[in-house]
Amino acid sequence: MAKTMFGAMPSWTRVDTKAEPKNERPEANLSYEKAEVGHRNQDQTMNSSTPIQLSQYQPTWKRKFNVEKRKLWDIFSTAAIEIEHIGSTAIENLPSKPIIDIAVKIKNHKDADGFIKALAQIGYDFYPTRSSTERHFFAKGTPVKFHLSIAYTDRGGFWDRQILFRDFLRSNQEARDE
Repeated sequence: MAKTMFGAMPSWTRVDTKAEPKNERPEANLSYEKAEVGHRNQDQTMNSSTPIQLSQYQPTWKRKFNVEKRKLWDIFSTAAIEIEHIGSTAIENLPSKPIIDIAVKIKNHKDADGFIKALAQIGYDFYPTRSSTERHFFAKGTPVKFHLSIAYTDRGGFWDRQILFRDFLRSNQEARDE
């Protein structure tokens, strides 16, 4: 059993290529009309029964983040305080899901809804069911290539937790190797 910094890697991370795909939630395959531009039901592209596949670190992840970051600055302009590469793909030499996680920090949670349509224009779908009082959550691509979280400084500590955890793993080889 592989080990992670949290202990043994759970069995649900293993990929059985010979097994028949299981869909314990048949409603996940149903199509539906979007309620609004850029809104998605979480099961349309991010089915929780999909096995997680880890990849070795790819230097291209940093370049892809920087390209996407420029697009996001164009959309958020002065509303964004910071845009950061978070998650496992932001940590060199760490095996990761090949999905680039990005966080955009804005001052006020009330401003977040105003970006949904603009983000849809560059391929991001808003997932209200994966959002919270601390962030708006988006995904881009099929299969998903980017996760985007709009974090608000006026609510919760999502931003701080993500940055602290990323920086801890970047600076602590022992923790990264667990």
